[in-house]
Amino acid sequence: MLGFEFGYAQANPSSLVIWEAQFGDFANGAQVIIDQFIASAEMKWKRASGLVLLLPHGYEGQGPEHSSARLERFLALCANQNMSIINPTTPSQIFHALRRQIKWNFRKPLVVMSPKSLLRHPEAVSPIHEFTEETFKPVIDDATTAPEKVNRVLLCSGKIFYDLAQYRRKLSEEETVAIVRIEELYPFPKRALDKIIQRYTNAEFMFVQEEPENMGAWSFMLRTFPQENRLLLVAREADSSPAVGFPQVHFSQQEKLVQRAFEDTA
Repeated sequence: MLGFEFGYAQANPSSLVIWEAQFGDFANGAQVIIDQFIASAEMKWKRASGLVLLLPHGYEGQGPEHSSARLERFLALCANQNMSIINPTTPSQIFHALRRQIKWNFRKPLVVMSPKSLLRHPEAVSPIHEFTEETFKPVIDDATTAPEKVNRVLLCSGKIFYDLAQYRRKLSEEETVAIVRIEELYPFPKRALDKIIQRYTNAEFMFVQEEPENMGAWSFMLRTFPQENRLLLVAREADSSPAVGFPQVHFSQQEKLVQRAFEDTA
């Protein structure tokens, strides 16, 4: 089916063509199309495509086959501005990302990591003005903190933001810990992130991801994060499986992961 949608997007470049997977791991079976056509067609054959892939991605206790869309694979395919990869946290961000697919005067594939749990999360909402007056933000700074008081900045992408924000409220550490969301991982928003980093002059920087450290965006972040700023990692331990198979173990891991992001570092 993904091959058909790729061809349809080629034949109808003015249409918004979306391939939606029930779970992100469905991309495993479509890997040949992703590698041979979606990621590389422009470089190989000068064939542009605006195809959108909606891939549910997020650790929600549903087991290894329903947790990961293999973000690390897509980031490994990124070069030469060949596609966009986003992991948005609000409805307005998804709206603007889809809208720009049509408004752009060129075509690039768009990969959307879109957790199912955010469809019903009480905090994953957007006021009307974010739809009507704003545009897509590749990075979202923390508007709740005073930068001069912050001693730790947690960089994250996707739904882990809500877990971190909830735990921060529990600890009452809104003044000292800032949470910055990287909504677009590729093309990497270096300028926008640099401006934000410069605001936090007294802070250490940590990247928090749900995935094991050998997966997710961590290796990509190491290559792209400004070298003058040391970046620490909070993630699950390296594993051969994207996630565990038992909900109870998952929730225990997730709780410990979030706690580690707020602990003192050595």
